[in-house]
Amino acid sequence: MYRVGDKVVYPHHGAGKIMKIEDMEVRGQLREYLTIQILHNDMTVMVPVDSADRAGLRKVVASDVVDDVLAVLHGNPTKMPKNWSRRYKHNRDKLKTGDIFEVAEVVRNLAIRHCDKGLSTGEKQMFSKAKKILASELMYARDMNEDEANIFLDAVLDEVGAAGPAAHIDAHDLAHEVAPVA
Repeated sequence: MYRVGDKVVYPHHGAGKIMKIEDMEVRGQLREYLTIQILHNDMTVMVPVDSADRAGLRKVVASDVVDDVLAVLHGNPTKMPKNWSRRYKHNRDKLKTGDIFEVAEVVRNLAIRHCDKGLSTGEKQMFSKAKKILASELMYARDMNEDEANIFLDAVLDEVGAAGPAAHIDAHDLAHEVAPVA
């Protein structure tokens, strides 16, 4: 089912490339493992082949699916709970699925909320992680490098007016652009 060189998504960490498939003995049991290099966070993950599906491992989406992902990013925000802890749990559960459309929805909703009302510290971390996970899959789906994928995603978020001022303008720089009142 999986081969060396396949590009796959591991829900908790993002997209990566299968570097090797090997038999390993763990706790006296011989199992076949996939060694996956997750480029965006410089991590190597080993996943047992027989439980890869349960772990949520899947192949990276095809290039033509990216247009559907972009439609999600351009879509209207989902109605979210007002309570930050419920909102955080809701988004965390969506990220756990590993589904690219769910991840895109979380990125869109957090980007818009960041722009409109700001994010809690936990939500800022989640937003950053969700963007990295999404960009890592877009990178492989559209055959880009990591920087190109991040720039592409930021540009899409800019298009929908959701990247927020902090994405490109430092508050310190903004303060210097305001003309003094006479």
